[in-house]
Parts: sequence; C-alpha cells; structure tokens
Amino acid sequence: MAKEKFEEALNKLEKIVSKLEKGDIPLEESLKFFEEGIRLSRLCNQKLDEAEKRVEILLKDKEGVLKPQPFDPSINSGQVPLLGSGQGLSGHSGQNDSSLPEDPLVNENE
Repeated sequence: MAKEKFEEALNKLEKIVSKLEKGDIPLEESLKFFEEGIRLSRLCNQKLDEAEKRVEILLKDKEGVLKPQPFDPSINSGQVPLLGSGQGLSGHSGQNDSSLPEDPLVNENE
C-alpha cells in the first residue's frame, strides 16, 4: 500500500468510528472495521509523532538545545516569533503542558 497521508487516514478512521457507533453491522464486520480503525489510529499517531519531532528540530536554539514551548495560537495573531528571542511560540518559559488528555486508543504496553 502506498504511503497514506494523515488527513486521509483520519478521514477513514472517522468513517469507521461512525459505522461502529451505529451498532447495526454484524460482529465479524465490526471486528474488521475495528482492526482497520486500530491500524489507522496507530498510523495517525505515528504521523503526529513525526510532525512533533520536526517541530522540535525547528525550535532548537542557536546552541542546539531544544526549548519546547506550548503552542498558543492566540499569541501574535498567528505570527511566528523569532527563535532565540527567549519567548518561543507562546511566550511561556518552556514548561511542558501536562494538562492535555492522553489518547485513549493508544495502548502504552504494546
């Protein structure tokens, strides 16, 4: 299979979830949809991880030290500040935002 794009995989996953939520399909077909949904979920998660790593590379300072900054679209009206100015993307001090919910479809023990 050719490389799937994130948007395509997410669209397929949304359709599968919608079908499974209706609950009017036979068990065997539901299991096939579920398996495909898990595959698509892992693919989307992988693509997001890759994108995050690319962003981290772009956020390294001039000494090559990563200074993670939470993204806040309300700062600078979408303008990206100059890197190395000490303010990053959101104007915060680089503290990691652990308030984001974890993805319930990703099993850490796999």
